[in-house]
Formats: sequence, C-alpha cells, structure tokens
Amino acid sequence: MDMGYLAILIPLPLLAMALAVPVVARVRSGAAFPLSLAASVASTAASVLALAAVLEGGPLSYALGGWAPPVGIEYVVDHVAAFVAVVVTSVSTLVIIGTRRWAIREVGDRLGPFYGLVLLLLAGLSGMVVTGDLFNLFVFLEISSLAAYALVFMGGRAGMVAGFRYLMLGTIGGALYLLGVGYLYFATGTLNMADVARILEADSSGRAVAAGAVLIFTGLGIKMALVPLHLWLPDAYTYAPSSVNTLIAPVMTKVGAYAMLRMFLSVFPDGYLRDAVPVADALLVLGLAGIVLGSVAAMVQTDIRRMLAYSSVANLAMIAVGLGIGTPLALVAALLHIMNHAVMKAALFSSAASVRLATGFSAVGDVAGLGRRMPLTMAAFTLGAVSMIGIPPTAGFFSKWYMAQAGVAEGQWLVVVVVLGSSLMTAVYMFRVLERAYLHPQAPVVAGVAGAAPDAPGVPGAAESPADVVWPMMVLAAATVVLGVANVVIVTHVLEPGV
Repeated sequence: MDMGYLAILIPLPLLAMALAVPVVARVRSGAAFPLSLAASVASTAASVLALAAVLEGGPLSYALGGWAPPVGIEYVVDHVAAFVAVVVTSVSTLVIIGTRRWAIREVGDRLGPFYGLVLLLLAGLSGMVVTGDLFNLFVFLEISSLAAYALVFMGGRAGMVAGFRYLMLGTIGGALYLLGVGYLYFATGTLNMADVARILEADSSGRAVAAGAVLIFTGLGIKMALVPLHLWLPDAYTYAPSSVNTLIAPVMTKVGAYAMLRMFLSVFPDGYLRDAVPVADALLVLGLAGIVLGSVAAMVQTDIRRMLAYSSVANLAMIAVGLGIGTPLALVAALLHIMNHAVMKAALFSSAASVRLATGFSAVGDVAGLGRRMPLTMAAFTLGAVSMIGIPPTAGFFSKWYMAQAGVAEGQWLVVVVVLGSSLMTAVYMFRVLERAYLHPQAPVVAGVAGAAPDAPGVPGAAESPADVVWPMMVLAAATVVLGVANVVIVTHVLEPGV
C-alpha cells in the first residue's frame, strides 16, 4: 500500500484548522483550544505513522495535486524529515496543553486568533520539514515567520519592540534565502530539491550556484539565530507571552537548523559546501564562537527567560558546529541535538512559565525556596538543566558526546575543548538557579512593595501549579532521560540511515 499521502497529512490538519479555528471561535470561544489540540494530535499521529512507514519501507513521496515533479510540488519524508517532524509535532502538542492557562490569561477573548496563529506557525514549520521544493520551503518559512511575529507582538509594549526587531531581521533572512533560490533556479532551471541535486552533481561550477549557496545559508543563519545573526532572539524569547515563548523556543529555530541540514543532504553535491564555497568552515567558526558567546551571556543574566534565550544561542551554535564538521557522525550529533534541545528547552521554558503562573516572577533570585514549595516544577527544571549541562544518562550528554567524538575523528581539538567547556559554563548558570531553589530560604516579600505578586515566594499562597500545567512539563522532563537511554536505538535505526 502506498503511504505517500502521509507526507501531506503532517502539515494539512494544522493548516486547515488554522483557518477554521478563528471562525468557529467567534461563535464559541471555548472551542479554540480543543480544536487546536486535535489538529496538533492529528499531525503528531501522521508524523509517527510516517516515521514507522519510512523505517519499514524507505522514503515516502507525494506529488501535490497529482502533478509529478519537477513541474509540481513534491512532499518527501525520509528518515531525517520523519524524525524532525515527530520531534516538532509531539513537543508542540505537549506545550499547547501546558500553556492553556497562560493563553487564557494573556489573550483573553482573542483565543480564536491566537490559536489560529499557533496552528499557522506549526503548519509552516512542519511544511518546511516535509517539502521537497526549494520555493515551497520559502513559502512555509514565511508562513511560520509571519505567525511568529504576530505572536511575539502580543507581549505588550516590550513584546512589540522585540517583535519589530524580529520582523525586520526575519524579513531580511527570508529575502536572502529567496534570492539564493533564484540564483539556483537560474543555474538549474528547476526548484525540486532532488532535481537540483542531480543537475549540480553534473555541473556546479557556475558563479550563480556559489552566490545562491552563500545567500541561502546567510538567510537561514538569521532564521536559525546563528551568531552574529542572533540579535532578534534574546528579546523575542524574553518579552513574548509565556504561552508563546514556551512554544517558539523549542521548535522555531530548530526547523531553521534542519533546513540548513537539508541543503547539505539533498541539494548541494557532497563536498561542494566545503571545497568550492567555504560555507562549512564558516558554520564551524561561527558555531564555536556562538557556543562561547551564548554561554557567557547566559551566565550574567538575572532573568530566567533571558538566561534560557542565550542558552538557546549557544545550543543552536552547537548544531552549526556539527554541520560545519560535516562528517556522518557530526551530522548525527547535530540531528540528535535538534531533538534533545527541543525537549530540554520545552521542559525549561514550561517550568519557568509554571513559576511565573504561581508567583508572578521570573528572576533568578525569586526562585528561592521554590524547591520545597513547587517540587514538581523545580524537579522538571532540574532534569532539563542537568540534561543541558550534559550529565549522563540524560539526552544532552549523548549529543555532546557524539559531537566531541566527531571532533576527535577529524582532529578538530578546538571543537572538543569548546564542547566540553560549554558543559562547564552551562553548569555555572543552571546551578545558580538550582542553588537558589533548593538551598536558599524563601525570599520574604514586603507587603505593599510595588511589583510584589500576592502569591509570590514567601507568601503562603505560592504553591504548585495545576495538574494540566504540571504533567506535560513532567513528561518533557522525563523524556530527557528516556531519550538519553534510548539514544543508541535512535541513532542506529533512524539517524545513521538518514545521513
């Protein structure tokens, strides 16, 4: 039985419901959340079925509208695409459940438009993962970006400023990518990835191809928040509503990193991005710089959300290092880190959102004593933090271990030093939060002080968040251990065949 239709069924429920939810919510606003959750669950199920089909019978292909490629748009799901699709859809589903109370608090009676934008964001991201067409990738890239800009704008005055910066830089990134695709089209006469790869394999000597490669990777570098193109990310993650940053932080930039990886695997000839155009070398250098700069910046932050934002800069740079090394082991490490970082960062941002929901605060100093008052929330944060540091058997250890092994195999000792050093720097800023939560007494709150929440730490009302906030967060935290233990199965059966 041909299972190719699963490729289109991954983004289709999200896209269809993104159009339906705002309309239905005008009549019944309470229907916005269950409809959005149903669409996300359906997309997750399609992703899991697609992964199972790929593992059993190889890549899936679907020609949209019956138009065969290269004339029509092709959707392709191979090992790598199926893997990333499962990560994006499953993590997003848990975040949608865990942030429902924040969405109600932050957007009020605008739940229909809010969830419509959330679904549009996820439809764009999942579409980027499964498309086999360079221009269609741009379309989905802009769909997800436009939705993300609007969602960040919901964060009040500071969110509007952060969203405007995100909009400006994101538009430049999209324009550069599109211009690069134009150069490739001039050189090859096609937009289908497999067709472009076949033509470039025969002849990739033209200047248009080199210009296209540079422009594409520069544009995707902005979308991925690669240093020094990361300036939009810290404010966007800090000032976006909690229901938004908890969603975009785990998945948004990881799909940009996947798009970069797809260019290595499915578009440009093997070795071209290292020998003819030094894209790989640039990614390696910028990645190493980003790990250090992101980690150092995270160490000096006093707001947990901003600390986690700079931590994302460092971890995205880790993925860039894997792409820069470019060996199969390094690409496996990069893919594994895409998954690990998505799960870890979802657990950490969910924990931070739970703390804000219960206390009204997000500063590092304000978590004093919460290890006893909010044990489940801080346990989830602890597991996410331990995985970010890279302590076995959590997932974060293994992607860093594979990355260090790839560096040793290629004689890139600086990679080994920086990767190991990143764990030490991560320990500094993560243990600072854990030490406050578990070893410090509760911070007293003086009655009448401006900004003091009525249920802040030190006030008897501060307690664990409701169950529907806690259990998705705990599932994500537990997944950091489960995925670490199962890493050999994932690498052997999914990632190695994919790269």
